[in-house]
Amino acid sequence: MKRLIRYSIFILLTAALAYVGYRMLPATSKTTPTEKSEKKEHSDAIALSDAKILAAGIELAKASAGVLRDSLLLNGIVQPNQEALVQVTPRFPGIVREVRKRIGDRVQKGDILAIIESNQSLTTYELKASLGGTIIDRQTSLGEFVSEQKSAFIIADLSTVWVDFSVYRRDLRRVSVGDQVLIDPADGGKPIEAKISYLSPVGSSDTQSALARALVSNSDQRLRPGLFITGKLTLSAKNVNIAVKSSALQTLENRNVVFVRSGEKFEARDVEIGDRDQEFVEITFGVVEGEMYAAQNSFIVKAEMAKGTAEHEH
Repeated sequence: MKRLIRYSIFILLTAALAYVGYRMLPATSKTTPTEKSEKKEHSDAIALSDAKILAAGIELAKASAGVLRDSLLLNGIVQPNQEALVQVTPRFPGIVREVRKRIGDRVQKGDILAIIESNQSLTTYELKASLGGTIIDRQTSLGEFVSEQKSAFIIADLSTVWVDFSVYRRDLRRVSVGDQVLIDPADGGKPIEAKISYLSPVGSSDTQSALARALVSNSDQRLRPGLFITGKLTLSAKNVNIAVKSSALQTLENRNVVFVRSGEKFEARDVEIGDRDQEFVEITFGVVEGEMYAAQNSFIVKAEMAKGTAEHEH
């Protein structure tokens, strides 16, 4: 009986000591819900000033409705519109006594291009522009003999140009007259919208490709004949409510996030994504229309956020 009582007392003392030891554990070994929330808030947001954003080259854009396009990338070259081009040829053979226009000059119909002395009558006559446009070639100079066998000037109306694309054989069935193409002039401006107006019925044996041509408005002279160009042929298009640039999408702790700008802070916003194309991605949840986000160089925001988290933990 005494042994049983001593054993019971031992059990009680052991339990009491274990409880006291638990109560005396350091407070830092526990993490309260508030502390967890503060840590998450710290790791998912970072303050960056406008000056720092500019210096880092972070581009800000506004989330908005957009169009996702399944497209075909084509290479091409800008050509003068041959239907708005004229070769000015002397009426009679003779000697060029005066040259009034040069390559690059813009002329109106009827402007005098050169004065020629006829070999037959030894009198001079005026060589005039038969079309308004830009002189893109000149095949004569002062004192030179000219004749009706060779053009002296070539004038092109460059308010419209041809953009000739090469379409490889494997893609020919995907291209049709009337298809929309977005042309990149590589001048930093917005792409130019045009449509395929001609598809060659024959191909090139050298390149195993066929020509697809777009007639493009060029009133602002963004396209220059002779320069190579790229275009995106739209195969299909889908309107979406919210689209952001693909470069805005980052992965943070296995979550898809977009860095949304609010005041001077970027917040890592969890997002759900839908369809995408080469440039944009559809956001079905997480970002609303009108919110500013890091569109380019968003990885810098991610790096700054990771650096801030590391400093906080130390």
